[in-house]
Amino acid sequence: MPSFKEVQYYLAGLWLLLRMDARGFQYLDISDRGMLRSFWAILWSLPPIGISWLWWQQAYLSAMPPETSTGMAFFLRLALVEAASWLTPLVLAGVLLMIFRFGDKFAPVVVVVNWLGLPISYLNALLIALLAFIPGSSGLVSFLLLALIMVIVFSLARMLRMICGTHPLFNGTLTLVLLIPNMLLTDFLQRFLDIYPPG
Repeated sequence: MPSFKEVQYYLAGLWLLLRMDARGFQYLDISDRGMLRSFWAILWSLPPIGISWLWWQQAYLSAMPPETSTGMAFFLRLALVEAASWLTPLVLAGVLLMIFRFGDKFAPVVVVVNWLGLPISYLNALLIALLAFIPGSSGLVSFLLLALIMVIVFSLARMLRMICGTHPLFNGTLTLVLLIPNMLLTDFLQRFLDIYPPG
């Protein structure tokens, strides 16, 4: 498992890529081994993911009859949704990269997307904390969530440009493939697994 210092190093690499500085690649391990190690980002993201799960549980229970209870199965379903929403976009991106003969870019794309998911998870948890502890903050949180989505799209597009080169149509498509299926799949699985608050 990468140490905290290594994680800081990787995030510094992402920041350089965001600034269109190719030195960022020197901070990231974009080998096949580095690609596999980048999935440790999921474990580093567990604290904010846990916060989001607890908030989701409370939202679910508040929308259900008072006698409703949730057990370990509820959290296992949330874990299934989380795993699917994390991995499926990477698989789809891999297919797209192979079709357009960018297969050699798969490892760096996975590395960047996985480590980018780490700060995104903590920022999302911060928004949940605002919603949970500051009454009447739903409007502000909605605005901040929209801003966060825009930042994610902008950041990912710039990093993919650094990886794949100046191919605007392809990079735009790849950005959408990495983001849109995630949102659609999460919503579908939550409803399918009956862990979506009614109403």
